[in-house]
Amino acid sequence: MENETEKTKSGARNLIILAIASIVITMGLTTVSLAIYHYSGDIYLDRSRPGFLPDTEEVEEDEEDEEGNYTFEKSGPLNTEVLDEYLEKLQIEINAINDYQNPFGAEALSDEQFGLEIQK
Repeated sequence: MENETEKTKSGARNLIILAIASIVITMGLTTVSLAIYHYSGDIYLDRSRPGFLPDTEEVEEDEEDEEGNYTFEKSGPLNTEVLDEYLEKLQIEINAINDYQNPFGAEALSDEQFGLEIQK
């Protein structure tokens, strides 16, 4: 009977030692990985951290970006002038799509369609 009780106590002790050892190993590896993250400089490239978001000077205020793509204003008045401007820009895109000769053919995925030059 005493032998069984000793085994139970020994098993419980081993389980506690295993749990403590795994927590210590996890904390050690986390510390090492965060140290590497910090000393490699990657921490300064993480734009999702507060304080690393783009400044107001970096955000473009224009309604059109460098490529000429129109973006609809997210806030502000919604009146007929704004809607007409949006529909005008949308119609330009619709016309560009309608200009495709065979949009579902194999030519739609050709190099020429994407503006890629074939080097020989």
